[in-house]
Amino acid sequence: MANNNKFEDEEGIKYEEEFVLNSRGMKLFTCRWVPTTTSNTESKGLIFLCHGYGMDTSVSMKGTGKRLAKAGYEVHGMDYEGHGKSSGLQGYIPSFDALVNDCSRHYKSIADRKENLKKMRILLGESMGGAVELLLHRIMPNFWDAAVLVAPMCKIADDMKPNPFVIKVLTILCNIIPTWKITPIPDIIDIAFRNPEIRKEVRSNPNCYKGRPRLLTGNQLLNVSLDLEKRLNEVSLPFLVVHGDADKVTDPAISKLLYESASSTDKTFKLYPGMWHDLIYGELPENIDIVFSDVIAWLDDRVVAENERMEREQKLANDEVYIK
Repeated sequence: MANNNKFEDEEGIKYEEEFVLNSRGMKLFTCRWVPTTTSNTESKGLIFLCHGYGMDTSVSMKGTGKRLAKAGYEVHGMDYEGHGKSSGLQGYIPSFDALVNDCSRHYKSIADRKENLKKMRILLGESMGGAVELLLHRIMPNFWDAAVLVAPMCKIADDMKPNPFVIKVLTILCNIIPTWKITPIPDIIDIAFRNPEIRKEVRSNPNCYKGRPRLLTGNQLLNVSLDLEKRLNEVSLPFLVVHGDADKVTDPAISKLLYESASSTDKTFKLYPGMWHDLIYGELPENIDIVFSDVIAWLDDRVVAENERMEREQKLANDEVYIK
């Protein structure tokens, strides 16, 4: 692990950055937001962020981290290989499985710390990060306590996909020129972020990938979305899925199908009229407020229910000791 820490206290939040090494010896950027205004009490739970394709954590998910920390949660983020400040060719995903395993290894190591063993473990991801969440859940079905999926990539919108013949040709080319930026997909920035100021911020952020997806990256994203779409019934953890009905990047109908197909007994689906793809960073400010109000209320309800469950179990254990 590389020591490169940075602490800041801002608005009752402690922010920390650090680089860690993955199993392939690559430096990955990590960060966390910790509430400091509740120093005498434990945080409500641990939230692990999964950012979208081409994006980063420290800028594009900064608002998310701060909002959730202000709500009393300890929030952790990581830039994937080839994303943000992490090592790797920018925008290049040679293996989606390796990317998910990096997240699983790092986030599990945090959740397994002695001081965190009794805290809820919650995943929150947007777009491609939603796919990462579902695959993390697949690896360890009983480890994560809840998930918030923001416009998850369970299926790429039909308008975004090349025709089947082109996909076949591009798949063959992946073995020859995997890093070339020639995947025929429209500029995602213009259709993902509704707020024009955020579009400018993304375009000027050197840690955000711009341009057509690299060939192997596009192939990996397509295959993952096809795989997830076929196995939505395997999702069993409590989850909230939110989606804008004007989303042109991922399909709102598949989020509804996830809600209907998942075997989870605790599941909620919210569809926001007129909202675009990026609900937690690129939407209009008043719409972001609405989404986070719903997300935090949903999370708080699960925390209360979990605390009540633990209290009941502790009471039963105490009663058994008393009887003996």
